[in-house]
Amino acid sequence: MSYATPSEIERLVYYMPSIAARAENDWSRSFAQSIVKQCRRRNWRPSPKQLSVMRGLVTDLFTQGSNEGGECDVIE
Repeated sequence: MSYATPSEIERLVYYMPSIAARAENDWSRSFAQSIVKQCRRRNWRPSPKQLSVMRGLVTDLFTQGSNEGGECDVIE
């Protein structure tokens, strides 16, 4: 799916600074910082490739965030 609603784009852009701060490599950090700068342009929309990468980075952010604590203790 390469089409994104304005609200999805806004949500993806919202997480780019967090992705830049937690990036495991220079490319991801640079990409996220670049998106933050580009989104300030009037009528800016990500290309289909940028959109795909943004979705992947945000998915990875939440996947990694849930695994950082290791196993969780179940409270009964």
